[in-house]
Amino acid sequence: MTKIVRTTDGTTTRYVVQDEDGWHALEGDLFGDWSVGAAVAAPETVLAPVVPSKIVCVGLNYKDHAAEQGKPLPAEPLIFLKPSTAIVNPGEPIVIPDRVGRVDYESELAVVIGRRATRVAHSDALSYVLGLTCMNDVTARDLQKQDGRYTRAKGFDSFAPLGPCIAVGLSPDDLEVCGLVNGQMRQQSRTRELIFPVAALIAYISRIMTLLPGDIVSTGTPAGIGPLQAGDEVVVRVEGVGELHNPVTRSPS
Repeated sequence: MTKIVRTTDGTTTRYVVQDEDGWHALEGDLFGDWSVGAAVAAPETVLAPVVPSKIVCVGLNYKDHAAEQGKPLPAEPLIFLKPSTAIVNPGEPIVIPDRVGRVDYESELAVVIGRRATRVAHSDALSYVLGLTCMNDVTARDLQKQDGRYTRAKGFDSFAPLGPCIAVGLSPDDLEVCGLVNGQMRQQSRTRELIFPVAALIAYISRIMTLLPGDIVSTGTPAGIGPLQAGDEVVVRVEGVGELHNPVTRSPS
C-alpha cells in the first residue's frame, strides 16, 4: 500500500508519496500517469489531499446509526452534497458558528475518485477509486432537524475536515472506522457494516451525476455521534489510512 500526501512549502503545492522506502516526490499526474520520484524529506505541512468539485455524502449508511437516529433503514442510498468550501486541512480548526445550537462530529471513510465515472457498473466500480481517506461530516444537528434538509446544517465553512492522505491499494470492504473526542472513543465500527458498500455507492451515484477525478464520496458514519465544544480535539481514524486530527473553536459573536 502507498500513501499520497498533498503538501506545501508556503509557495508551491505538490504531492509526495510514502511507501516502505520512505518519502518520495510524486512525478506526473495524480489522476493520470504518475510514478515515484526522488527521495524527499517528510512533509511538515499536510493539506487536505484533494480539492474536489463536489463532496457526495451518504446518510444512514450504518444500521446502528439509523437506529440511534430513530429512522428506518433506507431502501436506496440517501445522498446529499457538501460544498468543497467546507473542507479544512488536517490540524485546522472546526469552527462552530454562532447561534446554531448543537454541532456534531461524524467520523467517516471517504473515497477519492480517480477517473471520470458516469453510469458505471457495480462490478467495475472500484476501478474508479484512486484511494481512501478520512472525513469528518460535521453537522449542525439542531439546524438539520429545524430545516428537515441537510444543506445548511452540513455546509458551513470548516464542516468537512479531510485527510491526512490518500491510501492507494487498500480495500474499502472491511476497515475499522473510529471517532475520538479528547482521546475518548465515541464511534467504532467496520465498513463491512455499511448498508451500501463502496462499489454499490459509486454505481448508484454515477447513475445520477458524473463523478470527476478528485471528487469525494463519503460513506456514512457509525453510531456514537455527539456534540462538539470549543476546546475539543476530534480524531477520525480509519484503519490503514491513519488519523485526521482537528481542534474545535467557536466563531466570534
